[in-house]
Amino acid sequence: MNKMDKALRELAEMDELAAQDSPIHRLSPTAKLLATIAYIITVVSFRKYDLTGLVPLVLWPVLLFQLSGIPVSTCFYKLRIVLPLVMAVGLFNPLFDRAPLLQLGGVAVSGGLVSMLTLMLKGVFCLMASFLLMATTPIDCLCASLRKLRVPKLLVTLLLLTYRYVGVMTRELAVMTDAYHLRAPGQKGIQFSAWGSFLGQLLLRSMDRAQELYSSMLLRGYHEHFHYAPDKPFREKDAAYLLLCLGCFALLRYVHIAQLLGGLFVR
Repeated sequence: MNKMDKALRELAEMDELAAQDSPIHRLSPTAKLLATIAYIITVVSFRKYDLTGLVPLVLWPVLLFQLSGIPVSTCFYKLRIVLPLVMAVGLFNPLFDRAPLLQLGGVAVSGGLVSMLTLMLKGVFCLMASFLLMATTPIDCLCASLRKLRVPKLLVTLLLLTYRYVGVMTRELAVMTDAYHLRAPGQKGIQFSAWGSFLGQLLLRSMDRAQELYSSMLLRGYHEHFHYAPDKPFREKDAAYLLLCLGCFALLRYVHIAQLLGGLFVR
């Protein structure tokens, strides 16, 4: 199985995860979307040195992973390419902010190191929350919720088409890659001199495929908007879930849980 086939398999696995049945999967997509947005806003609202206040927010995604039946390892495996980029955001903070901020066992810890860890945790938590939303909600239901929240239909259509048809381009790329390797057996990768023609052929094939898809959409009654999957009704349990999440986020944001627990243990 080559890299393109693996990428297609991972796309199919995301749809399989979203089609599972669990208490989180059965919630309204609108409630999950609003809770995810509130969680991300809460995470990014912490100050750059508030590491101990940020750490308890890991409880929300970990709990949802358990309730949805999705292993945490699956999240980190799917995000293995994006995570290093997120982790590298604050990598140079210790070089620019060297002033001691606190003492740990007689060792001075600089503010740059604390802010670097805080930025890394913020990125990881936001990615975990976004992955949970995508892994527990089919893309059609998510788009229906976005339209319900009055998101412009053009943006929703772009999101749906990008998600649905990135697999089509990947298949075209897989066909071209296999054809290239059949003409150049034993060669690793694509030779640099062939990059221009390879990308040009990919562009032309993508344009032809896009025209075929658009013609098929017109034959099926497409008129500048989609008939998305029916959104699940917003029931009492969905409202209770959303209110519970908002209450927990407010508690974790304005009550310093780590200091509170530390004070209890010191006593």
